[in-house]
Amino acid sequence: MGSKLSGKDLVKIGFPQNNTINIALGLITRYRKKEKKETILLELTELLQQPDRFVGHPIWGKVSEGLTTPIEIRMKELNEYRAPFTIFGENEIDEQAKRQLYDALKLPISRKGALMPDAHMGYGLPIGAVLATDNAVIPYGVGVDIGCRMSLSIFDLPASYFKGREFQLKNILKENTKFGLYDTHRVKQDHAIFSRTEFREIPLLKSLLDKAYRQLGTSGSGNHFVELGLVELQAVRAEWGIPLGQYLGVLSHSGSRGLGANIAKHYTKLATQQCPLPREVQHLAWLDLDSQSGQEYWIAMNLAGEYAQACHEDIHRRIAKALGASPVVTIENHHNFAWKEMVEGEECIVHRKGATPAAKGTLGIIPGSMTAPGFIVEGTGNCLSLQSASHGAGRVMSRSACKNSLTKSAMLKDLEEHGVELIGGALDESPRAYKDIHRVMKLQEELVHVLGIFSPRIVRMDK
Repeated sequence: MGSKLSGKDLVKIGFPQNNTINIALGLITRYRKKEKKETILLELTELLQQPDRFVGHPIWGKVSEGLTTPIEIRMKELNEYRAPFTIFGENEIDEQAKRQLYDALKLPISRKGALMPDAHMGYGLPIGAVLATDNAVIPYGVGVDIGCRMSLSIFDLPASYFKGREFQLKNILKENTKFGLYDTHRVKQDHAIFSRTEFREIPLLKSLLDKAYRQLGTSGSGNHFVELGLVELQAVRAEWGIPLGQYLGVLSHSGSRGLGANIAKHYTKLATQQCPLPREVQHLAWLDLDSQSGQEYWIAMNLAGEYAQACHEDIHRRIAKALGASPVVTIENHHNFAWKEMVEGEECIVHRKGATPAAKGTLGIIPGSMTAPGFIVEGTGNCLSLQSASHGAGRVMSRSACKNSLTKSAMLKDLEEHGVELIGGALDESPRAYKDIHRVMKLQEELVHVLGIFSPRIVRMDK
């Protein structure tokens, strides 16, 4: 007998020749590959004899589910007609992004969709898409960076605070932010999230706990940033307790780091195994929320979202401490996530992939670019957009197009003209890569009201 288990070994002990074998082998490879073959086969024999005993088991639960309620794995067919949808700023959106939405609307689980004016092509759903589904979650409809979000801290420090302190403030950003795959804080900060039971009960999350601990308070690469700038409040809410005026602000954009990326990778693979789709929509494979895989993903996704929030809290805490001040207002929102929400009287799973929640009265941040302002907004609760708005300006140039057609010197000149200092930052994040944020905001006036503007002054990004 060889040292590695195969499908033939499982068939010999009585496994049905269906997808349950693939599920079992995948779990063994991930969680039990260092154990003796004989030990695992004894466990699986017991599982075959009494599968009900293993329902909900952290490792063998999915196999038990496959044995007790076998699911027929066959190619899913798309509907002939699309679910209802609305596109905001249609003339500003490329045809590939629209085509991706049209394909998603033909999924048998789709109930309603929308496309925001910053939309552009992505994987599975386009960036800037909102899709409501029936009791199913699409991992790529949430995105790889689960819980990618915005966070703005407003300090009761006047705009004049910048004058004469530019060097000091630039150093505060340098010393208190970390970017990319490997750069982490020397002094780690503990957080209540690390004591969550999910990290003990779900094997995948247990294996990611150390990585999550190391990366707390750090940001990814690409378009993730931390910025110091000016906040101009044009309207205030009573709970803020501050008057109209200009204030110093810290704005951050990042997500759930390696924790979210690994969750996305793992459950996307499970979804594609359990839900085969035609080639053109294969990235839209979903997990039924009544299945163990679907329930696990939902729990893991929500944990990743809370971890992303914890990362922002740590970033802002470090900067606030360096400033010697405490924020008087904090505004934050996810824009890569899924929620259970009522859509036309029916509970649906609403995926927002690069879209800002904009229910009536809900606050959010819609950033521009390094040289363009971001906007503090309040949602209007528009049902046509599934109570959503854009998550930014949206790209008008791909990353490769930026590298082929733009120059670093031109980017630095643009920054200088707008009075913005940049730490790090790659050419593919040039302000010219983005749509006109003012045009985007004009196209969604029925979705959000503007309460204030954030103007970047010092921008920190990955190198």
